[in-house]
Order: sequence, then C-alpha cells, then structure tokens
Amino acid sequence: DSVFFRDGVRRIDFVLSYVEDLNKEWEKKLVKDKKVKKKIKIRTYKLINSVSLRSEFQWSVNNSDGKIFFVKIHAPWEVLTTYAEVLNIKVPIKENDIPSMVENPLDCMLTPFRLPEKVMHPEPDYFTAPFSKDKQELYLIDDESTFFSPSMRNRIVNYILTRCPYGTEEGKKKFGIKRLLNNGTYSAAYPLHDCQYWKKANDPNCDNERYTLYMEWARFLRFYKEQPLDLIRKYYGEKIGIYFAWLGFYTEMLFLAAVVGLICFLYGLFTMDENMSSKEICDPAVGGEIIMCPLCDRECEYWRLNTTCESSQYSHLFDNVATLFFAIFMGIWVTLFLEFWKRRQARLKYEWDLVDFEEEQQQLQLRPEYEAKCTQKKKNPVTQEMEPYLPLTSQAVRFCISGTTVLFWVSLIIASMIAVIVYRLAVYAAFASLMENTQTLQPISGLLTPQLATSVTASCLNFVIIMILNFFYERIAIWITDMEIPRTHMEYENRLTMKMFLFQFVNYYSSCFYVAFFKGKFVGYPGAYTYMFNRWRNEECDPAGCLIELTTQLTIVMAGKQIWGNIQEAIVPWICNWWGRRKARNNPENLYSRWEQDHDLQTFGALGLFYEYLEMVIQFGFITLFVASFPLAPLLALMNNILEIRVDSWKLTTQYRRPVAAKAHSIGVWQEILNAMAILSVVTNAFIVAFTSDMIPRLVYYYAYSENDDSPMSGYINNSLSVFLISDFPDRNKPKENPENFVICRLVYRDYRYPPDHERKYLHTMQFWHILAAKLAFIIIMEHVVFIVKFFVAWMIPDVPADVKAKIKREKYLTQKILHEYELEKLKERL
Repeated sequence: DSVFFRDGVRRIDFVLSYVEDLNKEWEKKLVKDKKVKKKIKIRTYKLINSVSLRSEFQWSVNNSDGKIFFVKIHAPWEVLTTYAEVLNIKVPIKENDIPSMVENPLDCMLTPFRLPEKVMHPEPDYFTAPFSKDKQELYLIDDESTFFSPSMRNRIVNYILTRCPYGTEEGKKKFGIKRLLNNGTYSAAYPLHDCQYWKKANDPNCDNERYTLYMEWARFLRFYKEQPLDLIRKYYGEKIGIYFAWLGFYTEMLFLAAVVGLICFLYGLFTMDENMSSKEICDPAVGGEIIMCPLCDRECEYWRLNTTCESSQYSHLFDNVATLFFAIFMGIWVTLFLEFWKRRQARLKYEWDLVDFEEEQQQLQLRPEYEAKCTQKKKNPVTQEMEPYLPLTSQAVRFCISGTTVLFWVSLIIASMIAVIVYRLAVYAAFASLMENTQTLQPISGLLTPQLATSVTASCLNFVIIMILNFFYERIAIWITDMEIPRTHMEYENRLTMKMFLFQFVNYYSSCFYVAFFKGKFVGYPGAYTYMFNRWRNEECDPAGCLIELTTQLTIVMAGKQIWGNIQEAIVPWICNWWGRRKARNNPENLYSRWEQDHDLQTFGALGLFYEYLEMVIQFGFITLFVASFPLAPLLALMNNILEIRVDSWKLTTQYRRPVAAKAHSIGVWQEILNAMAILSVVTNAFIVAFTSDMIPRLVYYYAYSENDDSPMSGYINNSLSVFLISDFPDRNKPKENPENFVICRLVYRDYRYPPDHERKYLHTMQFWHILAAKLAFIIIMEHVVFIVKFFVAWMIPDVPADVKAKIKREKYLTQKILHEYELEKLKERL
C-alpha cells in the first residue's frame, strides 16, 4: 500500500493503465495482438519520455490472466519547477506575520461543532508569490520531495499529459492523454489516494490525509461538525474545496430560512381552527346547503361543498397571513445569502492564494480538443503567437445546429408537460365520477378530493417523465457542446452549464408553473367552458384554492428528486465498486497495491462537480421560486443538504478515484444563475400570493364587502361562489341525473359573476375587477418593496471584508519588497 516507486524514494504522481484482451477473438489474431502491445508501449514511451517524466511498469497481480498493466509516472524536480512557472503556481516565501482576528467570546459556544486545529489548518499560513525557476533561493524550500504538495504534483503531470505529443497520423499531430483514453489505448489515467480510507498507511512517508478526511469529514456521525476546508483544498484542490465551502455556507444559511418557515407553518397549524372560510365550508348549515356544479360533463353529479371540509382545513396550513410574510422574508434572505457568500468567497480567495488568479491559464490556454480539430491558424493578439482558430462560418453553422437542437429538446419538454396536462384533464372526470359513486371511498373523500387525487398522480407521473428526460438531456447537452468546439475549458463549462440549466429549469419547474399560474385561470363557466383541443374541459381549482395542489406538486418533485439523487450518488457507486473488487478479495491484502485499489474505484470525471452544482441550484430554485406555497421547503432542503455534504464527502473519499486537482476562485457561472433566480423568485412569489393563494380576495372582502362588523369574514364563502341556474346547462355539460331536483348550483372557483336573474347574468361583477386591481397593485407594491430592500442590503454589505482588503494589500506590499530586495542583492553580487 505504497505511493512510491520500487526504490521507495520517487513518489507516484500519476498512473496510466491499459488492458491486453486475451479472449478467443484476439487469440485468432495473435500477430496483430503483439503489434498492438508494441504500439501501446511505443506510444507510452513517446508520451512520457518526451517531457522528461519517469515511468515504471507493473502488471496486475489480482487478475488471473494478468491483462491489466500499470504505468506509474513520477515528475522529477526539474519538471515540477519548469511547469510550476508555466502554471504560475504560488508558493511560500515568508510566514504570515499578520495577527489573526480577535476571537469572539461567544465562540466557546461553538466548541462542540469545531474540529481539531491540526485538521482544520493542516499547514501554516504563508505569504506567497508565483514560482520562478531563477529565484529558487527566495522560496521556503526545506525538502524538494515535499515542497510541491501531491495535489500540485498531479495537477502539473495532468497538464503535461494532456498536451504532450505522441505521434502524427495523416499529417496531423496527435497529442494528449485524453485522445489515448478515448481511442482505447489506455483504459484509465488517475492520481493516487495516499492511503486506505479506513486505516493509516504503514509507510511513514505517507501523509494519510485521506484517512483524516474520512474520520473527521466523510462519516455521517460528523454531520454537526464544521468542514475541514483547508484540508479538502490541500487534498483535492481549490475547485472541489470551493464547492464544499459553498455547499456548507448554503446549508448554514438554510437553517435560518428553515426556522422561519417552520414558525410560519406552525402558525397555520395553530390557527387552523380559527379560519372562518374552513368553518363555513365544514358547517352543515352553510357548506352543507351549498350545492356545487358538477366537476365534469355528463357523468358527474351535483355535490355539497362540505365534502371538501378536510382539504379546506389543510389548505390553511399554507394559505394564511404568514405566507405573505414568508414570501417577503425569503426575498430578503436570498439577497443576504448571495451577499454574505461573496464575502466568504473573497476570504477564501485570499486564504487559498487565488487573489490574482484569473481562472489560471484557462482563459488563454486552448483545449486540446480545440487544437486537434481546428487546422487553420492566426495570431493571438494577447500572446502574439500563432494558434488554431475556428472560422466564423463554421462557428455560425455549429451554433445554428446547436440552437435548433436546444429548441427541439425544450419543445419536447413542453410537449411532455402538455401530455401530463392532458392526462390531468382526462382522469379528472374519472376521479370525480369514481369518488362520487363509490361508497368504499366515502370515508376519505373529504380529504382526497378529485382535484387532489389528480394532482398527486399527475405529479408522480411528471416526476417519472422528468427522470427519463434527464437521462437523455445530459447526453444531448454534452454532444451539442462538444460539437460547438469551445476554445477554452472555462468556455466549455459555461456553455454546458447554460444548456443543462435551461433543460433542467424547464423540465423541473414547468409543471409547478402550470399549477401556480395557469391551472384554474382559464376555465370559463357552465355553458361556456374552455376546452383543450376541443375535447377536455380545463381543470378547476379546489374550492379552497390551487395553493394546496401547488404544495403537493412541489413536495413530490422536490422530495422525489432528493431521494433519487442520494440513491444514485451513494448506492450505485458502492455496488459498482463491490462488484469490481470481487477478484481482489481472493488474494492476500499485501498483494493489493495502491494503484490497483484505486483502479477498481469509480471515476469522478471532469463533469462530476458540474452535476453536484446543478443538483443544488435546482434545489435552490424550488426553495425560492415557489416558497410562498410551501414554507417547509427550506426545512426539507436543510435536511437533504446535511445528508448531501456527508454523502458527497463519503463517495469522494471512499468510492471514487482521486480527482485531478484544479483551481477555481469562485463558483463560476453558477453565481450569475443564482442571482437571476433570486430576482425571478421575487416575481414568482408575488404572483403566487396574488393569483394562486386566496389571500387577496379575502382581504378585499374583509375591507370592502363584509356586512358583519362582529365577524368580518363570515359570509365570504357564499359571496365568492357564483350562482348558476341549472336549467341553463347545455346538453353537453348537463348531468344525466338530478335526483334531488336542484334548481341552482355554485361554481367551484372564485369567479364573481352576476346571478341568472341579473340583466348582465354570468358576466363578471365589479367585485371581480376590484380583486383583480388589488392583485395587480399587490404585485407592484410587493416587488418594489422587496427589490428596494434587496438592493439596499446589497449596497450595505461590501463584497470584500475590510480585514481581507488590508491583508491583500499587506501581502502585495511585502511580496514586492522581498522581490525588490532579492533583485538588489543579485545586482550587488554581479557588481
């Protein structure tokens, strides 16, 4: 279980593996097989020796046919120093002399949540400067073998391997390990973990950081502990470190939102018995005497309003005054979250030496795939060197194909949503007829209304469709982005991110947007119902409103996504690894080498972190865009994220090969996406409160139409349900039977139409227009108030803390001073 060559001195910085397949098909072509083996070895030597890397071959002991061969790679000091300068890697020049912040006396309360100092800060804090090969005396080099950390070393070797040439074919230069992986020359390329995660290595030269991460971070029993971000950054690199820093900060901020949301929910729970609307619906003398119009054409019967007693009571849990408060609160919370994250990110940028990091060389360095596919060249105005480029005509054609494909798949999502709507309309009548005519369903008919039954089954169906479409979207988005041939790695990630987010946004949120803003809004009235495709009658909301249905939809999709995501992330890799290690379990442990153990693990992949961000950003949308309908959404998200941090850390530490270290000074384009969703959330929640909840109609009735001073909300139900004369039913809508000879019925939804004896019968009353004006006024006022508070809060909170600014200036000053003194000493020596 060693991470060194056979000499025990040279560290293994990277491992390549290739497979010699000796099945019957190859036995028939033994001569060709020998040629393939020879070609692989020649390519290996060309690839590695051309850049002065050192290599060592070893075949797998744990495979009976010995078909897996490993190429262990070591980067000598000369190579490391050369490419450290190319990559502009910052290294220590002097120990930090800035005193740490004064400890807060209240910090002692956080002691149970703290980790040991050695785990939290595994190395001293230094002033750093970009490495220069000519100024090695300037840096704090105690030991050349440990000066560059393993993560720095594997990053340098990966950079070399992705760019060094190994031959030419048809006049074109062939280079890069990625190409050799894609064409099957090599089966894997990866850096090594430093030890087994459940025990320390026997070799005293091993750092055992993986073991520390597992014991202090990757176990669920540590869910209440802080994350060792510095150790994560040291072991996995800044890009993975910044993700876990963001996820941890997001989870901390969710705690406040979850507490306020729980209080709002409890308010609705404790005031449920005081809700006058529910009382009137449940009252046999009021709701029991109100006859409602049929829920579907011909087959459905008339029904009494008090049959929806339970659903109207439960709707008050989410549709109350606290809903308005929570919607405004979340508009401010999301601003606080984004602003405080900028400050946290600025502090990490300084602590992790990323202040002057401009996405490293990613903005200037070309992707190997771009260099391979673009044969034409032109001078780069920045570097003044000739480099490949993609002609404008080719770019235009590729973007047209890409845009058309994106529109097609977005249209497919919308078509699938329409199919679910058609399902809702088709089964709604069936549920309504079944629940009215089946005696066995009578005990639960009050709670499980036809609207709710339709919503639950449609939500489950919609979730299944979402999961199926996601499977295809991921592959289509990657294919489109590859076809566009982005110039740099950053450009590639940004394009892929925007495509995937657009797909996921439409896929996950379209059904919620339908229930929130379209369902029950275009129904018509008896005799003039609105039909989809002239066949299915549009859905009506529950007498208690559509908000409870939006809550159901949100809960099923959000909870289902989180459960399914955790199964995919934790159980699937574990099963694959268990199956992959089955041969190794038959051999002694001392023969199971470090490179073989890591070879049997899963590959995290270049897009592994991308999917983690995407999952969390989609969740962020659920708890911001529709939070007015479900105050418990932040609590669900909080519980999921506490588990998510430990699941992600566990799978990264135990189930995946060690990812290649990469740098990043921010969460990238995800920051802009979060900002956009924060602004959109104010609009969506304002519309939900105005048009989906029943709050505005109740307030208008309370202040303008109530006739009872002692109980202002009494009579609201009778006032809000319009009257329809049964004799005015056309044959298409009229029920087959009317056994009790009802004369009038009430419309299920709030429509405020004149009664049949009025000269303007069935047209909208003035109260309808008053309510509409109040809704529009509420939206304008709420949006302006929240936006003003948001922008004021953003202005009040600086993006970079004052102490961080001072430290940055101090470090720049000292670095320039040290470099100046060094140059001065060199000049004196020459003179």
